[in-house]
Amino acid sequence: MINEFKDFIAKGNVMDMAVGIIVGAAFTAIVTSLVGDLINPIIALFTGGIDFSGWFYVLGEETFASIEAATESGVPVFAVGKFVMAVINFLIVAFVVFLLVKMVNRIKDAATAEEEAAPEEPAGPSELDVLLEIRDALKKSG
Repeated sequence: MINEFKDFIAKGNVMDMAVGIIVGAAFTAIVTSLVGDLINPIIALFTGGIDFSGWFYVLGEETFASIEAATESGVPVFAVGKFVMAVINFLIVAFVVFLLVKMVNRIKDAATAEEEAAPEEPAGPSELDVLLEIRDALKKSG
């Protein structure tokens, strides 16, 4: 049983998946920081600091000054603004990831093009060239 487990862990797919998950978690932290710390403040500068997260409806008769006060009191809250902010953040993160993937693909394509552009070593005469030389040699000697 232990040997089977070792074989399972040693397979390339499992190790690749583990590395992908670890790198993905680190990449998530980078993208989240990029969006939250750099991009959102720039957007807030142009939109006048609009924050939709305070937009909510209380599902009841009471009124509250903030969504935090409503949720602390245990009243059901329809938090439209938090959803809108989550959608906006998702779109920003998706666009940033798109740009990063596009940049990585461009770098990969450039590296592939350089490899393809490398001159190939001549492999020597082809079979046809050898046969033509034999024919010509036979004509001269005959």
